Amino acid sequence: MTASPEIDTPVQASPDLLRSVFRQHAAGVAVITAAGDRPVGFTATSLSSVAADPPLISFGAGTGSSSWPVLAEAEHVGVHILGEDQRELAATFARSGADRFGPSTSWRSGPEGVPLLDGVLAWLVCRVVARVPAGDHRIVIAQAVAGDPAGSGRPLLYHQGRFNALRD
Repeated sequence: MTASPEIDTPVQASPDLLRSVFRQHAAGVAVITAAGDRPVGFTATSLSSVAADPPLISFGAGTGSSSWPVLAEAEHVGVHILGEDQRELAATFARSGADRFGPSTSWRSGPEGVPLLDGVLAWLVCRVVARVPAGDHRIVIAQAVAGDPAGSGRPLLYHQGRFNALRD
């Protein structure tokens, strides 16, 4: 076995290091929604498939976000997989103080009253089964109860701090 080339001097672990490392990780872009007195939603790149049976997903949600008070109590959430042509929608749901469900966002009330975004690649409505403390976030685990995978197009990705499309 040959030794690998010298690795750069490691940097002490910090929030900045974590952000810098994950800028190198391309992730799919989703929008998570929930119904409360008003609909809420946010852009997430932490969406993961957890199990097929039962069908479980997870995502991280910041407890300081404007969506958290509703999400903390919601029984169901919407999970929307965005297409490469939905950069502005992703940016709207990522921007603090944005009117996320304003006139520029096409949406409807779906199963369990969850706000569903129109024109996405795929969506799920999921029943929340756990909210696991993780620093200044909660890892939300939810079980799919309904959905539609029938959208068309290619996925939107997040890499190097920008929304991107797949290249051929």
